[in-house]
Amino acid sequence: MKKSIWLSILIGILLLISIAMIGLWLINRGMTPNEHRNMDMGTQDEVLVLKEDKGEKLKPLELPKILAPSSKENNTTIYDIEAKSGEALIKSGEKTRTLGYNGNYLGPVIRLQKGEEVTFRTKNSLDEETSFHWHGLVVPDNVDGGPNQIVQANSEKSVNFQVSQDAATLWFHPHPEGKTAKQVYEGLAGLIYIEDNNEKSKDLPSDYGKNDFPVVIQDRNFTADNQFDYETDQNSDGTQGENLVINGTIRPYIEVKYDKIRLRLLNGSNAREYKLKMSNDTSFTQIATDGGFLEKPATLKSIRLAPGERSEIILDVAKEKGETLELKDGNTNVLTFKVADSLLLGPPIPEELESPEVTKEIATDKVEKIELSGMGTMVRIDGKKFDKNRIDKVAKQGEERIFEITNQDDMMGGMNHPFHIHGTQFQIVSRNGKEVTENERGLKDTVLVAPNEKVQVKIRFTQKGLFVYHCHNLEHEENGMMGQINVI
Repeated sequence: MKKSIWLSILIGILLLISIAMIGLWLINRGMTPNEHRNMDMGTQDEVLVLKEDKGEKLKPLELPKILAPSSKENNTTIYDIEAKSGEALIKSGEKTRTLGYNGNYLGPVIRLQKGEEVTFRTKNSLDEETSFHWHGLVVPDNVDGGPNQIVQANSEKSVNFQVSQDAATLWFHPHPEGKTAKQVYEGLAGLIYIEDNNEKSKDLPSDYGKNDFPVVIQDRNFTADNQFDYETDQNSDGTQGENLVINGTIRPYIEVKYDKIRLRLLNGSNAREYKLKMSNDTSFTQIATDGGFLEKPATLKSIRLAPGERSEIILDVAKEKGETLELKDGNTNVLTFKVADSLLLGPPIPEELESPEVTKEIATDKVEKIELSGMGTMVRIDGKKFDKNRIDKVAKQGEERIFEITNQDDMMGGMNHPFHIHGTQFQIVSRNGKEVTENERGLKDTVLVAPNEKVQVKIRFTQKGLFVYHCHNLEHEENGMMGQINVI
């Protein structure tokens, strides 16, 4: 009898401890238990609902400037890129204190040619350290700009490399350990276009700002006086805002004068995912993923973008002359299109796009596992938090590998993790053993992994050095969801 009483007491104590630990964990994540129950963590439904600020008038979409070369020396093209603070008029009223590259908010578009020798002269004019990470560029580790290539405050650093990749839409952003999320939230991000002869031969829309548009999608909160307040908004499971900001514009529109327009979409948010569709439920054509063209165009009615992912799509509005359309995320307008009554006609979308780097062959049967787990401050990769003094994996230059990335479910239901790796591009082989859809068959550097999902990717490192891999939910990255691979 005494034994059963003591056993009951012990079980009760353990139960109370478990409840207390769960409560503390949720509080640490900035959530109450009730808030967590109301959240579908398996599909990353947003804690903060997007709101369309109808108090803001529709405004023309801001177009980042194309960065002109500073000079050309010995067949090397030189670009100057400066991280700096500034002020930008994003909402009506007071200007917002921001960060930007070569300007007040966001950065210019850098256009590179395949085979070109390039020098980036980077300058950090911030009052804290930063780095310049070229997300998606296949470059040596000393160029990559990850957390091991810091540029101190008021310092400069030059990097030189040859552009080896096919045409693609990439981006650049800071990557200093512990400061990435805040610096991105305050405005440090820009696009990189790689161009090549294959792209030019396809006769795709390519007239910048006329039928070829950059679309950087971000979500932000503003204080009563129009300021960002990252310290207040920060959430250890991913910082989100209730306002959509596209290229630094709230409620943007494009005046469409061509029958086909190309949108280069980037999810530049810290944590929010987007599922984009047209307001009239018409289809659009995806032509490229993170690392370049698909083999063939894919016809879609919606597309999902996780943080860090890019997609190039073409809208054919020939049948919508004189109409107004919207690109939407759920019920929220992302971008409005005012279609002219008369349109300039372009060539048809090609049936074949060609992506020489994409192959079906798999040269290895060795599978190496990577396990993503946790939420909030308890996130891990392979049960470990990031340690810059530890090498987690080793790979040989030129060797093909299969990584099986598993998102380990937990007692609270788990959440999506966008997995990103530096210094290379990969192909998705399968999701839970099944072939992926046609629009995921191009080169990728970021892949969304859902709870209980196993994603196999085929990867080959062509560059030597130390590279990081991590969750591109930036707050998860800051909380240690990152590892290092040494390519020898």
